[in-house]
Amino acid sequence: MFEHKPRPEWIAAEEYLSDVVVRPDSALQQAIRSAEEAGMPAIEVAPNAGKLLKLLVQISGARRVLEIGTLAGFSTIWMGRGLPDGGTLVTCEFLPKHTEVAWANIDAAGLGEKVEIRLGPALETLAALEEEAREPFDFIFIDADKENNSRYLDWAVRLGRSGATVVLDNTVWEGAILDPGMDPVNAPGIIEALKLLGEHPRLDATVIQTVGSKGWDGFALARIR
Repeated sequence: MFEHKPRPEWIAAEEYLSDVVVRPDSALQQAIRSAEEAGMPAIEVAPNAGKLLKLLVQISGARRVLEIGTLAGFSTIWMGRGLPDGGTLVTCEFLPKHTEVAWANIDAAGLGEKVEIRLGPALETLAALEEEAREPFDFIFIDADKENNSRYLDWAVRLGRSGATVVLDNTVWEGAILDPGMDPVNAPGIIEALKLLGEHPRLDATVIQTVGSKGWDGFALARIR
């Protein structure tokens, strides 16, 4: 796995902001612990990023959220809490073990009636969602295998409504976007997705750099035209 290199001061500042401003509750803390206990990789979003997702869901007025990449359900819980009554969230997860851990965390957070976990390859799940002719999604969060980022963006446009918000995580990747040889597995997919964000006729996007416990990274924020 590609190594991220957070600086101690970045981690300290993130922890301070999380404790003072974000203040994740016991259900969110348990989601992190359960992932650790299950031996899952510590690649969930940081608490301040999770809170940002919740606020973006609320600010955008989203009622239907699509998440690509569930892991232990940490970001799922944040976004689910941003939904209004009657809102729904569909999240895609490839691994059965992750699905089991995530469902326990989501249910314990009181979101079992709002969240649906789809198990299997995300590209197959997304195609199935299109065949089901569901109402378009209002908010899409992409945080899965980087090789398929551009394909996930394409599906976000196909499944999202005009005006929907799209968030793509991990867009700087320790600067590997400038030197793909740093991570020949993930960097090409990230770069391809960035180019698509800049060129796609139905996407209007920007990218924000971040530093913290996850190292030097960033996220893209886009609106579907």
